[in-house]
Amino acid sequence: MDGNGRWAHERRLPRIAGHNEGVRAVRRVTEAAGELGIGTLTLFTFSSENWYRPSSEVSALMQLFIKSLKNELSDLNKNNVQLRMIGCKKALSKTVVSELEAGIASTSANTGLTLNLAFNYGSRQEIVNASKKIAGLVKSGELNPDDIDENIFEKYLYTFDLPDPDLLIRTGGESRVSNFMLWQIAYSEIIIYPKYWPEFSKEDLEYCILNYQTRERRFGKTSEQIKKDVIH
Repeated sequence: MDGNGRWAHERRLPRIAGHNEGVRAVRRVTEAAGELGIGTLTLFTFSSENWYRPSSEVSALMQLFIKSLKNELSDLNKNNVQLRMIGCKKALSKTVVSELEAGIASTSANTGLTLNLAFNYGSRQEIVNASKKIAGLVKSGELNPDDIDENIFEKYLYTFDLPDPDLLIRTGGESRVSNFMLWQIAYSEIIIYPKYWPEFSKEDLEYCILNYQTRERRFGKTSEQIKKDVIH
């Protein structure tokens, strides 16, 4: 969800104004995703690298996160949305963790859209953590190194019970993935979208999905093989 700061800068507003507007975009897109029948929506909310931003901005973002969770919880339940989180809780304040866990618990029985917040998330660290857990199992004799494959490795990622993304949308026109779900997006279709996140609408989401639906996903196969698979 890139471009909050640039959106604010172009309007001569403080950066936090862009983040506030970004929250409104989250609401729009979450509602649209539910209406469109999307199963899982993952939003890169706060990266492990975002701690390097000015402390005043980080503090404001944390306060905005807490406020947004409280304000949106009723609507999440009303819309049957299940809230999830991927990322490391260790560096987060007790207040943030408490509010987050309360929101997750409150929506746990919902069966509609899964709204997955990547918060204090970094994919490299996720992969390192998974490697450490597997190494510990090997050391204790609980796991044979020869048995380690992709399926085993995936069980120790934050997303162990979630599907890999079909589509990755990067707003703000930036052409990089910025340490986001590096393992999981191996075969995701990617759309670099020029609009800043605060401007992103239901119509923009629909456009991206329609664009995705025109693509042929081969997963290493040829077009001819894919066509045969469809026929069969």
